[in-house]
Amino acid sequence: MKIGVYGLGRFGSFFASMLAKGGAEVIACSRSPHEAPEGVRLAAEDEVLHADYLFFAVAISSFESVLRKVSDAIGNDTVVLDTCSVKTYPAKWMREILPQETYKIATHPMFGPDSGKYGVKGLPIVMCPISPVDGRYMEIRRYFAGLGLKILEMSEREHDMEAAYSQGVTHFVGRTLKKMGMQPTEIATQGYKALMQIVDQTCNDPEQLFFDLQRYNPYAKEMRLSLQVAIEKVLNRLAEEEDKF
Repeated sequence: MKIGVYGLGRFGSFFASMLAKGGAEVIACSRSPHEAPEGVRLAAEDEVLHADYLFFAVAISSFESVLRKVSDAIGNDTVVLDTCSVKTYPAKWMREILPQETYKIATHPMFGPDSGKYGVKGLPIVMCPISPVDGRYMEIRRYFAGLGLKILEMSEREHDMEAAYSQGVTHFVGRTLKKMGMQPTEIATQGYKALMQIVDQTCNDPEQLFFDLQRYNPYAKEMRLSLQVAIEKVLNRLAEEEDKF
């Protein structure tokens, strides 16, 4: 099996190296210069686009334009997968831009260079079938399982609804706490240290990922409104208690 990874940013490099540990030949290319990740061979764009399985590891906001740019050059037998942190729009773009006969799978590795730096065994990856499930889907599913990943299968809508209230709110809180200027302290409780870990993990990612999570998840606005209402309720309850003094 030959696996191609298109995009070698911070996540793409990590993901390509992780895939290589499963024993497949992994090749990669990128729109900007990058060194080859461990176990990965840099290759020409045309070779990557003709791999058996082709993963796009590009920003959500870039995925549609990249797909339009290279769609005609993708191999007829190549299985196309995304790795975006939202699923509704990327799946929609793959349906609209790629030929109907191109086999398509939407995926979301629920980890990255920080959460997976000590290994990915037991970490989840979401798979959303776009094309009807067949042997090609099962082959890459087995490959993920062989890497020790926990496979979660669901629709794009189910993924985005859940992700808005898990990944989306985590990134929102992390960025908000960062703006507050929170810093490590010697008297930190375990709870405070956990909050600092959230800040570190979310703010190590490009800021564009934060904006993309909020913009391209159809349920992110609902999440933000729910968070705002919850904060106001807590503040109002606190004000009621303060009035008793």
